[in-house]
Amino acid sequence: MQFYALRPTGHREKHLRTLVALICGLTGGKHAHLPTIADHAPSNGATQQSLIKRFQRWLKGDAHTLDGWFLPVARELLRTLASQPIHVVMDGSTVGRGCLALVVSVLYQGRALPLCWLVVSAPKGHFPQETHRKLLVQVQQIMPVGVRVIFLGDGKFDGTHLLYFSFCFKMVITGITRDVF
Repeated sequence: MQFYALRPTGHREKHLRTLVALICGLTGGKHAHLPTIADHAPSNGATQQSLIKRFQRWLKGDAHTLDGWFLPVARELLRTLASQPIHVVMDGSTVGRGCLALVVSVLYQGRALPLCWLVVSAPKGHFPQETHRKLLVQVQQIMPVGVRVIFLGDGKFDGTHLLYFSFCFKMVITGITRDVF
């Protein structure tokens, strides 16, 4: 609640509590299937089926935007971590049917917490360097001013455009292998 400029009340507070339950269940269950999330989410006495229905409604809601719900928490997390170098990881994964997600996450206490992502309809493979650059522009917009960023990625993220972009925004590039993830 403290990350929001105006404390949410009424429906907005209820929606925020649903989002928090989703995040807790996702973190605890380590899977993105709603029944698994519901099994690991705080329930306050609600049944698994009731939680699943609540999560489905929240996920379908058009009013739940990235800017309105997620970015205030992401910005505050980065501001809190800014006293030391922030480690960010970029990785691509297959999601859904025929889609790829390129995600930039911050490493925090042994977990990768997503900051920004792009999803494209494409077969499994590498993203073009322009897609990497677009995603890093989003990350740069939420990073606190003056923070040192250490960028981690595997061999797919070694293009000259990505290296130049990272240099312009004073990121330290560290190559690691996929095995580390």
